[in-house]
Amino acid sequence: MRTRHIKTDGLIQQVLEAGHEDANAPLVVLIHGFPELGVSWRAQVQALSQAGWHVVAPDMRGYGGTEKPKGVANYAMLNLVGDMVDLVRALGKAACTVVGHDWGAPVAWHCALLRPDLFTAVAGLSVPFQPRRVKGPPTAAMAAISKRAGLGDLYISRFQAPDAHRPLDADPATALRKLFYAYDGATPVDRRSTGFMPEGVALLDTIDDAATLPPWMGAAHFDDYVQAFSAGGFDGPLNWYRALDLNWSSTRFVQDQRILQPALFIVGEDDPVRHYAGSAEAGLKDWVPNLTRSVVLPGAGHWIQQERADAVNALLLDFLGEL
Repeated sequence: MRTRHIKTDGLIQQVLEAGHEDANAPLVVLIHGFPELGVSWRAQVQALSQAGWHVVAPDMRGYGGTEKPKGVANYAMLNLVGDMVDLVRALGKAACTVVGHDWGAPVAWHCALLRPDLFTAVAGLSVPFQPRRVKGPPTAAMAAISKRAGLGDLYISRFQAPDAHRPLDADPATALRKLFYAYDGATPVDRRSTGFMPEGVALLDTIDDAATLPPWMGAAHFDDYVQAFSAGGFDGPLNWYRALDLNWSSTRFVQDQRILQPALFIVGEDDPVRHYAGSAEAGLKDWVPNLTRSVVLPGAGHWIQQERADAVNALLLDFLGEL
């Protein structure tokens, strides 16, 4: 594996890369989520490259060694998809398979939705495809549903605040440790986050101060995250959430469009994201009719490509082998 910087159209992207770089080698792009980095895919980069694929895992816009433009509009979905289009072109490839986890999953789904000629197969981890809702912007709907159910505030609603990144920036190591702990399958159920918090209680205050690193997170790996977020901050990553309503208003042209490429979905059985995105799992086949498999990994939490690296590797290799 090697790390390098690639100049694309208007953005310098840092990527973790392995495998054959010649034009004939099939390409897989792995897209991370929040609060992650390209290195979250190390096990997959190794396994897929050893199987003959050219594998690239970028630090996404606003993260790690990739550039971090200012302003919410720069983090709209069309920009995030555009970054992946530019990356594939810069790598000299005419097509690729795209795989995304957490926030990377919506980006991967939209890569397939918007550029089916370029992204010829797609896999989503943890977050199913969620079609554009016709009833209005998503943030108002999230707030209304949470209020009606008496659940408090969903963290996504809290992230809309312009200063929401400041508590995370104040102590990146503590913020990251708590976030990884709260969404991990090894964390006791009563200490795992639901994604909701009482009014007036901060997100980090809902997570046990005694939170420990997950079993799969070594000290050196954790330090990769701490250094990256200490240097780059959380403002750019939270702009992905702040752009949700902008994404809704700018994607009317794909209303009711389905993803027709071969697809795979993998989710952890105990992933807290299922509390607020799980309803989309049941109808996934309606919107992704060529979904080959939808797999629930027993006992796994949210960070499945690291929690269950061997299982995810096997599923991805089976999926890629069928293409």
